[in-house]
Amino acid sequence: MFYHQLSPEAGLQLLEHRHANQLFYLTDQSRNHLRKWLPWIDQTQTVEHSLAFIDSALKQFSNNTGLHLGIWYKGELAGVIGLHHIDWGNRSTSIGYWLGEKFQGKGLITSACKAIINYCFLELQLNRIEVRVATKNIRSAAIPQRLGFHREGQLRKAEWLYDTYVDHYVYSLIKDDLSSH
Repeated sequence: MFYHQLSPEAGLQLLEHRHANQLFYLTDQSRNHLRKWLPWIDQTQTVEHSLAFIDSALKQFSNNTGLHLGIWYKGELAGVIGLHHIDWGNRSTSIGYWLGEKFQGKGLITSACKAIINYCFLELQLNRIEVRVATKNIRSAAIPQRLGFHREGQLRKAEWLYDTYVDHYVYSLIKDDLSSH
């Protein structure tokens, strides 16, 4: 299946059914850390929930409408990066990502995003990539800023996060932006 080496210690691999236990363990170990920004954490209570996510992701992959990859670091599942939906009519997509708490600060998301951006523009021939980030999620917002995305604006009360609505920043990168660097 799909595999991409990021460094001697890290790589991206298509999530498969056999990864469900590792995915659930990572989610469960980082539950308090992840819950602050991810609305699906409370609904992920068993390995079967992680398996259902992987099953859905594999269906998206086989239908060519999305891609969800495990981020592996020194043989351990460290997080997930994915294309939420590929809009072929407009040749656009959006990237989402998260890391387990103990894997933060190693540059994994930045290098994974670079690989996904290259894949989107060079292999898939997409034109636009979006990242949406809660306005108060400073660490997550630093990723698209670091990678040359443009902040297009703010979506007010864009997401229900447990007990309140949160605003999102919308960042975009257009294929033409790469040639201007």
